[in-house]
Amino acid sequence: MINKEMTFVQHLVELRNILLHSVIVILVIFMSIFPFANEVYSFIAAPIIRVLPQDTNIIAIGIISPFLTPLKMSLIISVYVAMPYLLYKMWSFIAPALYKHERQMILPLVVSTTILFYAGLLFSFYIVFPVIFGFLSSIGPNIVDFTPDIQYYLDFVLKVSFAFGVAFEVPIATILLIIFEITTVEKLKNNRPYIIIGAFILGMLLTPPDIISQTLIAIPIWLLFEAGLIFSPLFKQKQTRSIY
Repeated sequence: MINKEMTFVQHLVELRNILLHSVIVILVIFMSIFPFANEVYSFIAAPIIRVLPQDTNIIAIGIISPFLTPLKMSLIISVYVAMPYLLYKMWSFIAPALYKHERQMILPLVVSTTILFYAGLLFSFYIVFPVIFGFLSSIGPNIVDFTPDIQYYLDFVLKVSFAFGVAFEVPIATILLIIFEITTVEKLKNNRPYIIIGAFILGMLLTPPDIISQTLIAIPIWLLFEAGLIFSPLFKQKQTRSIY
């Protein structure tokens, strides 16, 4: 009983250390970004500035929004920048519960998870946002000025970009489900119609209530699911060779 209790306590201590180190890393990045918060926000606001009428800018409804919004943005971006470290720590924490051949996959999983997350962010910023904002700016009544608020715009961008970052992890989830024998490639192929429907439902839940953003996230989820089916046998074969 004593050994088990000590092992459990040590496990909690390790978790505490990981969380503490993660917070420190995020704060260091935050302190580096915040002095340039206005320039960073201008960069993030570029997709909507392009569709606004000439000589029109984003407005600030709240009194302290010009300060709090860049502060919030800097903190969230710090988490995004620290994502490789956070993912590595997460997988390292899980590693002791895995077999040796499974632990060998940690580095490839960290790299692929990070790349896919950033790919989702870039896809949302350079592909999705121009389409969404161009559509939204053109459908309103002529008597209504399209001048978004600084805080609401940031909340929208963060929500949608994070949704795409998470959605782009679908191949990793697919591969892990197959590797750990929770399901098989054949079963996933047979359930493909349900997965496509689920992708559109997920797109509806993760994005604002407009058909364009829902479709733009549902189609990549489906395609990334297909990519997971294609590459999962390669990981399975590598895992089998590692065992022997």
